[in-house]
Amino acid sequence: MMHSAGIQLLGFTLAFLGVIGSIASTVMVEWKASSYAGDNIITAQAMYEGLWKSCVSQSTGQIQCKVYDSLLQLPGIVLGTRGLMLCAILLGIISMMVEMVGMRCTTCMSEAPAQKDKVALAGGVIFIIAGLLALAGTSWYGHRIAKDFYNPFTPTNSRYEFGSALYVGWGAASLIIIGGSFLCCNCSTGGSGKQPRYPASRSAGPQGKDYV
Repeated sequence: MMHSAGIQLLGFTLAFLGVIGSIASTVMVEWKASSYAGDNIITAQAMYEGLWKSCVSQSTGQIQCKVYDSLLQLPGIVLGTRGLMLCAILLGIISMMVEMVGMRCTTCMSEAPAQKDKVALAGGVIFIIAGLLALAGTSWYGHRIAKDFYNPFTPTNSRYEFGSALYVGWGAASLIIIGGSFLCCNCSTGGSGKQPRYPASRSAGPQGKDYV
């Protein structure tokens, strides 16, 4: 029992850190950064673009950012990634609330351990779905960056590389999936350890017979 509770706590901790990382990745502006590869000339400024705003960093240390004005003018990749990341964060928060009820180290539903394990299993499944959504959002955005980078028709000064927010998002999605898998595996193995039922012993001979 203590071993199972420890695995649940480890899985919850990993998934919790993953949700925090997903939030940080979503609000970061460095989803893609200007590239200086190839024949690009190193200029006195660096450009970054995120899901909510774009920034220009000067060599003097001054940073100017501009929030995207119109939602309808945004590219579909930005809108789609926004939706995937927000859904992942929302599901992650819901799963944390579910796990607070279902984990064995909490006192909620302690009188019904079988139902408690089912709740924990449901929370682990939601965690895995949240991690897959975050992984899909970051991978989709990264694929578009790589596609535009290797496109010969893309101007040299308009090429971008992976930003730090993508790496944070990939790591966070991996933590959520691993944590959710720990919770699901622990519940499945814990719920299968039922004691076998044996038929009642019939060692006693027949009783109640009348002899004449």
